[in-house]
Amino acid sequence: MTTPQFDPSCLLLNQELCNRYLDLQNKLTQTLDPYGITTTLFKVQRAWSQHPREALAASQHLLREWQALQQHSWKRAFGLPSEDVVPTNPEDTRFNDPVWRDSAYWDIIKQWYLLYTHWLQDHLYETPGISEQERRRGAFWMRKWLNAVAPTNFFALNPTAQQKFIESRGQSLLNGLQLFLQDMREGDISMTDKRPFKVGGNLATTPGQVVFRNHLLEVIQYAPTTEKVQAVPIVIVAPWINKYYILDLTSKKSLVKWLTDQGFSVFITSWKNPDAQMSEVTFDDYIADGIDQIVKVACSISKSKQVNLAGYCLGGTGVAIYMAWLAKKFAKAEDMPVASWTLFTTLTDFSQAGDIEVFIDEGGLEAIYRNMDQKGYLDGKEMASSFRMLRSNSLIWHYWVHNYLYGETPPAFDVLYWNMDTTRMPAKMHKYYLREFYLDNRLKQPDALTIGGERIDLGQIQVPLFAVGCEEDHIAPWAQTFRICNFVSGPARYTLSSSGHILGIVNPPVNPPKRKFWSADAQRADTPDSWRERTQPEAGSWWDAWKAWLLPYSGAQVAPPAPGNRSYRKLEAAPGSYVLEK
Repeated sequence: MTTPQFDPSCLLLNQELCNRYLDLQNKLTQTLDPYGITTTLFKVQRAWSQHPREALAASQHLLREWQALQQHSWKRAFGLPSEDVVPTNPEDTRFNDPVWRDSAYWDIIKQWYLLYTHWLQDHLYETPGISEQERRRGAFWMRKWLNAVAPTNFFALNPTAQQKFIESRGQSLLNGLQLFLQDMREGDISMTDKRPFKVGGNLATTPGQVVFRNHLLEVIQYAPTTEKVQAVPIVIVAPWINKYYILDLTSKKSLVKWLTDQGFSVFITSWKNPDAQMSEVTFDDYIADGIDQIVKVACSISKSKQVNLAGYCLGGTGVAIYMAWLAKKFAKAEDMPVASWTLFTTLTDFSQAGDIEVFIDEGGLEAIYRNMDQKGYLDGKEMASSFRMLRSNSLIWHYWVHNYLYGETPPAFDVLYWNMDTTRMPAKMHKYYLREFYLDNRLKQPDALTIGGERIDLGQIQVPLFAVGCEEDHIAPWAQTFRICNFVSGPARYTLSSSGHILGIVNPPVNPPKRKFWSADAQRADTPDSWRERTQPEAGSWWDAWKAWLLPYSGAQVAPPAPGNRSYRKLEAAPGSYVLEK
């Protein structure tokens, strides 16, 4: 009998098959679950299984709350008074209808939902044996699922929807179906009634002229409203992730109009809405052909050697990069074409960028890349959906319930109209932005990025800085926007506005004051907490504080410059053509 011989190739073959299987499994996972939702939740489940003592304590906690809720349910069922086991968060508007409190039946449904919601979220945050990032990711996706299955989102479990159905004899649900079909055709949930609004009609109405146009932007120069203006103009770089007119909504809300009324010459970027032909546009292009170009235009028309430069959100990130680029080209701050710079809700340190981090890992980026490679751009609606997911109750399910279950046409609101007037992102630029900034966080690292042939370092910027963050900002958390004050070498002043990413900036002075702000100089050694501890709140809008800070860098009062000049001629009236592109 012949002894069987071991063939080493079999081991190699098995190893190759195993590798192929794992590769296929990874590709399938990336396709079906690009953001790693199931993987994250599996890690959470496995972590609890490996910590039986902690899991037992959590189960016992749930059992105690379950017993308390059972007693509450019996008392309510028999008409006896009983305090809620799980109080409703005052900011949670889903259960505002008194029926959720007054009716025993609906109160019990609400309480059981809140019990399991709170227990799951609390214990996800307490998961032992996993990283802080995985814990936050798991809690985020679980919270999104719990929001989606709330009883208020279903007609059969929503007493308000049922009552509206009865009162309207079914018309509410019919209206909801019509709104649903309309939104399906448009590929988005309506957040506002779009019909009353028109860009250039009742939005973006501040008079001005387009004085320059290239493949990336139009430059708008606004007409003066005062006999004299400050010699140094203000140049505003709007985010190319959105359209510029958030800073020029109605006349009462327009930062642009307010600035012209204060005696400033104002120029603003109106970015082109990219299409597939712009897929190869780079971040460098936005700096050289965008920001640097508008600075040159403003200096030429105003006959000023310098401008006061401001940037909003992504536009602000671009401004920070531009300032670091200029710092490599000019040894002295006074030689630079920028006298001061201002950032609105701008990230330069992306290490704790808020809930948006759940979309930013290798798997998530690969999914976004595949999408962009097919089209040449990232569709603005897809980006808007991601941001809505961060606040799904208020930005998704609120409209789902009111539009489709109640049959209510959403009210007209200019900010929401602007929010739905989305733009696209060029593929190559956006890939760079997501990887270099969000994933690898290289902007804060000295000389880690090369822009326009220069290795940039935020620490070399000596030009005075005014930075604004917003207290409730979930897109650019204020503690992270503060970090620019830790990087720059020049004097810095930080201002914290109440409200969120938009309304904290679109915050005109009113009487009586609606909001408040904190404003004080910031040192490189400051932390957000230490800065805030020594800063007192002030009632009103931060706009007036910004004006006071700007004036010393704005030169003397001079006659207003004419719109355009020989080098940059008037092309058409504001708001121009690019802002109207869909």
